[in-house]
Amino acid sequence: MKVSEGVRMYLKGKPYMLEAIDSGVVNYSALARLIQDKIGAKSYGAVKAAVIRHAESLNAAKSSIEERALSVLKDNRMMLLDKVHVIVSSKKLKIENEAEVKIDFYYVYLTRGKETRALTKEERYSIVERHDNCSAIIIYSKSNIESTSGVVAFITSLLAEYNINVVELLSCYTETILVVNKSDALVSYKLLSDMMS
Repeated sequence: MKVSEGVRMYLKGKPYMLEAIDSGVVNYSALARLIQDKIGAKSYGAVKAAVIRHAESLNAAKSSIEERALSVLKDNRMMLLDKVHVIVSSKKLKIENEAEVKIDFYYVYLTRGKETRALTKEERYSIVERHDNCSAIIIYSKSNIESTSGVVAFITSLLAEYNINVVELLSCYTETILVVNKSDALVSYKLLSDMMS
């Protein structure tokens, strides 16, 4: 195996190292010595050169993804909905909802209000997960969002940088719905709004 391939394969399984490389906080000499031992390479210089080339290609790829994502997201419209509940059930529920998705054995519902009060005892027992007090951010994009890779990853990584968890994510044609905890809603909305302008 070539040294460059060994370095690439080693780093591929180390997302935190890749993040550190991307942030520019890595000592390439120390990282090269670590990888040299792990992949059994003879030449330290070859490993260090491969690490630096890999870091440069990562930075170029990230810039390309960001540019593509921003070109799709520029000037998009957004809407913030409050009082959203996410209900995951093992059975189909007869509740008024904003969105319903069935995946394998589960139904996922986005609801507004207190519809679950009217559920039967059997329906209540079928609920496996519930998130109350959430907000939904709906992003209205152009149709090229479907053919542009990395847009949703860019959005979710932006929120993750601020320790914001996306409770549910739904996408339908040009609409992307991000459900976050209500306490994160305004910060999320501002981050996304600033990114789009």
